[in-house]
Amino acid sequence: MASDQNWTPAGPDLASVLAQYPDPLLALSEARIPAILLRRVLDPAQCHALIQRLIEHGLMPAGDPREQEAASGTTGTGGAEPWANRSVTRIDVGSSLGNRGSDREAFLQHAAGTHELFRTLFDGFEDPVKRIYDALSALAVDKRVQVAHEADGRRYGPAIFRIHYGGHTYKPHIDHVSLREKRFDYAVTRFEHQFAGVLCVQNATHAGQVTQATLHRCLWTPEVQPHIEAGTFPDYACEHAITSYRVDLEQGDLYFFNTRCIHEVPAVEGDDPRIVLATFIGYSPGDPEVFVWS
Repeated sequence: MASDQNWTPAGPDLASVLAQYPDPLLALSEARIPAILLRRVLDPAQCHALIQRLIEHGLMPAGDPREQEAASGTTGTGGAEPWANRSVTRIDVGSSLGNRGSDREAFLQHAAGTHELFRTLFDGFEDPVKRIYDALSALAVDKRVQVAHEADGRRYGPAIFRIHYGGHTYKPHIDHVSLREKRFDYAVTRFEHQFAGVLCVQNATHAGQVTQATLHRCLWTPEVQPHIEAGTFPDYACEHAITSYRVDLEQGDLYFFNTRCIHEVPAVEGDDPRIVLATFIGYSPGDPEVFVWS
């Protein structure tokens, strides 16, 4: 799949984006651009400090959890840490609607715990969640950006750390609370479009190569779904001359993209995990609100 020089992200800062696109989120919803890419939203030194904070709080291990499991000779779910003694390639610090949404009450209760955790987790640092929301608020122009919530006021998680270890990959897919996950009993289903916001906290690098995302210039349709399920999307993309854009990030960079565009992430390689702080975003052109969740 070839890259498309005419399909390039808006960036590298808010002023540049707004000068080129008076309504950036509308452009993103129409897939006129692959992404909005903002450089150095967070100082890399802050990213390093955040990783240490996660380790100190027992939210992630200092090394690969699978290697620690092998060394200890234990398996199962014992241990106080959420990642202890598990054969995992991904650790979540936060509340995932995708993983927990089948039980609405349990998800909302877990999300309340995430808000309590994040209330003090960033003490002494630039709040990375606030940086994402501030950037999104500027891009939303005249819309009000807020944490997604149900009619009774109960809130979803505001963001989620995803920590990916060797071998973890995302094959070509979409993310959409209605189209993919078929969840219709949540307030976020009212939005026509879904975006993602991803802040790079740490890259995974192996042999000079950095694990990054590839966005395909292909909005999901029912016609595409069988190729996603069968693993034949690369063939479909070649047959239909679908081009793509490879997102290259440095520590502290933030990008937003339309999750209905087919996208993928190659397998993480190397000793260091790939760490991102991520959100999903609900947007409709005629809706005065923008909802954000994890």
